Amino acid sequence: MTKQHIHESHAPIVKRLKRAEGHLRCVVERFDDGRSCLELAQQVNATEKAITKAKRTLVHDYVDTCLDVAVNGDSSKPTKNVPADFKAIARYL
Repeated sequence: MTKQHIHESHAPIVKRLKRAEGHLRCVVERFDDGRSCLELAQQVNATEKAITKAKRTLVHDYVDTCLDVAVNGDSSKPTKNVPADFKAIARYL
């Protein structure tokens, strides 16, 4: 069983993702309704931005908390993994 890993930022991230999920459903309905390509592109872009903001918040939180703890102590993870961990999370920027 995996240990729970919850940060204060997770609840707002989940809220943002649920909002994006609802928005995406509306976008699909607009496709089904035959809306204009411009309107569809705008709505898809808005959904993408919401997801990107959630991802950015998650990455920033990881850097601010998980990596900070690994560097400054209070971590069960050896400090030598920090560069590799940073490189791994940087892929999502």
